[in-house]
Amino acid sequence: MDETQIISVSLDSSAVIAFIGYLVLIVGVGIYASRFSSRGISEYFIGGRKMNRFVVALSAVVSGRSAWLLLGVTGMAYARGPSAIWAVLGYIVVEIFLFLYYGRRLRNFTEKRNCITIPDFFAERFNDHDGKLRMTIVAIFLIFMIGYISSQFVAGGKAFASGFGIDTGSGILLTAFIVLVYTIVGGFLAVSLTDMFQAIFMILSLVMLPVVAILNFGGLTEMINTLLSMDAIYVDPFAISVGAAIGFLGIGLGSPGNPHILARYMSIDDPKQFKYVAVVGTTWNVFMAWGAVFVGLAGRVYFPEVEMLPASDTENLFPMLAQLHLHPILFGVVLASIFAAIMSTADSQLLVAASSVVRDLYEKIIKKGVEVPQAKLVLYSRIVVFAIVVLALIFGFYAEDLVFWLVLFAWAGLGAAIGPTSILALYWKGTTRAGIFAGLITGTLVTVAWYLTPGLKDLMYELIPGFISSMLATWIVSLFTTPAPDSKKAFEDMFDE
Repeated sequence: MDETQIISVSLDSSAVIAFIGYLVLIVGVGIYASRFSSRGISEYFIGGRKMNRFVVALSAVVSGRSAWLLLGVTGMAYARGPSAIWAVLGYIVVEIFLFLYYGRRLRNFTEKRNCITIPDFFAERFNDHDGKLRMTIVAIFLIFMIGYISSQFVAGGKAFASGFGIDTGSGILLTAFIVLVYTIVGGFLAVSLTDMFQAIFMILSLVMLPVVAILNFGGLTEMINTLLSMDAIYVDPFAISVGAAIGFLGIGLGSPGNPHILARYMSIDDPKQFKYVAVVGTTWNVFMAWGAVFVGLAGRVYFPEVEMLPASDTENLFPMLAQLHLHPILFGVVLASIFAAIMSTADSQLLVAASSVVRDLYEKIIKKGVEVPQAKLVLYSRIVVFAIVVLALIFGFYAEDLVFWLVLFAWAGLGAAIGPTSILALYWKGTTRAGIFAGLITGTLVTVAWYLTPGLKDLMYELIPGFISSMLATWIVSLFTTPAPDSKKAFEDMFDE
């Protein structure tokens, strides 16, 4: 391929101004939310359970997507065609169940028992007086979350490098600094409000860009005919093996196990509003998913060979297509949407990791039985947020290979360990504390072992066997152990709605 055929991203001042405007907006939200979030640890980590239904719907959706949707799914559709839709169908279906049933039950129980974190929920549900269950869950969170957060910073650094021409290291630092500022100041309220704005940026980009690109090409029919002339797989959503389809659908099993998503359900002001949340959240999920797929399909007709993209990397397709078709200001919005996807995940995970340290380790174990002033807990939470950012940056700069190895199975590891155990804890009164231990450990170990075994990894996405193994281990061990009386009472509380 002649170098003159390779297109590269370039910016003018309008795009830069639009992007800076986006950064000013999210930092301003953090400052706005600072007074509310300083009231106490409940306000800092779950918004005092006073979050508006629209904010919860959008925040729950975008906090689970990250840049994987804007860069990964678009690249997948570019390479595979519309069969990439199977990669998003799984989580859309699972999250409908979470919105309509799981979320309300979790919200009601956690309010009655004053649970602020997911380890809080498990500890109250299973009478965890010695704190061993709480510590196990915190350990699982931190193992996966540090690498997850770090990967978002690294992704932000690379996005800055490709979009603004600065070096990746400076981009990583800048990404971390931006996330740190509004998270450490504004807490959960700032994170949720910025998620709402970021969701709007994302859907604008994912709907606007493919529509403009397709119209400029001559319409949908012309694009489909061109794709068909290239290869039939580019117009066939079923051009995928059964195993691959199952693996893609299995991605959705991670949603009930990722605590940064579950925290949104705990934060809503009125649990009766989850039907509204389901409609808005699902609509947003569907539009963003189809938008990402159509960006990939449009990209294939404009860049028939992957060598035409910078570094021959399909993850560069989204900004490339945007630069080709959009006004510089709108191109700046597209760049902002990429960072929105990255930041909406990083900030949420950062709060979960910090809450595990301050609420679950410090307040509930180290200071058990001692009343710690709320102002001190909020201060410690902000200090821990800063410390986790520093630790994630160290991973990003000095252990980049480990970071991306961790993030590849972080979604699966959390989904396999927390998902099945939380579902059974919410829906089966026979679930025991011993069963939960078995499920947590089995889900984590099977996921990691499956991922590290080449033959198994190629056979199926590790989340699926991890999730099934965790579910079976929890169920079988619970059958042969006795629930504590307090555990049965806790379960009955969930039905008193």
